[in-house]
Amino acid sequence: MTNKTLTTKQALRYSRQILLMGFDLDKQEILINSRVLMIGAGGLGCAASQYLVAAGIGKITIVDDDIIETTNLQRQILHFENSIGEKKVESARRTLNSINHFVDVQTIDKRLSSAELDALALQHDLILDCSDNLETRNLLNDVCYRSGIPLVSGAAIRMEGQIFCAIPTLKTACYRCVSHFFGEQNLSCVESGVMSPVVGIIGASQANEAIKILTQFGEQSVNKLQIFDAMTSTWESFKVNPLPKCKTCSSI
Repeated sequence: MTNKTLTTKQALRYSRQILLMGFDLDKQEILINSRVLMIGAGGLGCAASQYLVAAGIGKITIVDDDIIETTNLQRQILHFENSIGEKKVESARRTLNSINHFVDVQTIDKRLSSAELDALALQHDLILDCSDNLETRNLLNDVCYRSGIPLVSGAAIRMEGQIFCAIPTLKTACYRCVSHFFGEQNLSCVESGVMSPVVGIIGASQANEAIKILTQFGEQSVNKLQIFDAMTSTWESFKVNPLPKCKTCSSI
C-alpha cells in the first residue's frame, strides 16, 4: 500500500487534532494511512465510525448483514427515518461519505466465516468490535491474535457499557481472559433495553482508543476492563491478568 501524504486541505481540516501536544502532523499522517475493520453497524458502530471518519482515518471497512428497523433509530445515529428497510451498511456508508469524502468507506453486507475474517483482518491495522453478542466478541478476539493486529471491543446494555483493548504484539491479556467471567449469559438490547447515549459514550470511547493505538498516542488501555455506569455517571477500571492457560493468548 502506498502511503498517502497529508495535503494542505487535510491539514486544515484536522488542525484541531494536529495542535494537540505530541500528536502533530506525523500522527495525523499515520491516521490517514490507517485501516480499520469494524464489525457491526448498530449503536456502537454508528458512534465509533463517525468519529473515526471525522478524525481522518484512511479506510474503514464495515461488516453487517442486518437491515434498519424502526427500533434501531433510537440509538443508531447514522441511520434515518427514510432508511428503514435499507441495509445498515449502505445507510452507514452514505452518511459517513457525507461526513468526510477523504475517507475510503468499504462495506460487506454478509456474515463472514472465521476464515474470511482471518483473510480480511490481514488487510487492516485494527479490528473494532461493535458486535452485540459474546460469541462474536470471542471470535473477533481469536482473529486478532491469529493476525497479530489490535482489538478494541465494546459492549453496551441497559445503563451499562464496557471497553476492552488487546494488543497481541505486546502480549497483553486478550478478551477471552476476561469473558470467561461472564459465563453463558448473553443478554441483548431486545430483552433488556439500552439507553441511547450509553452506546454513544462507549462507541466514541472505542474510537478514541483506536486512534491512540494506531498512532501510539497517549497511554495504551490494555490489561484492563473499563466499565461505565450511566446511572451514576462513573467509570471503573479492573485489572485483567493474562490467563496462564488461555487458549487464545497463552501461546503468543
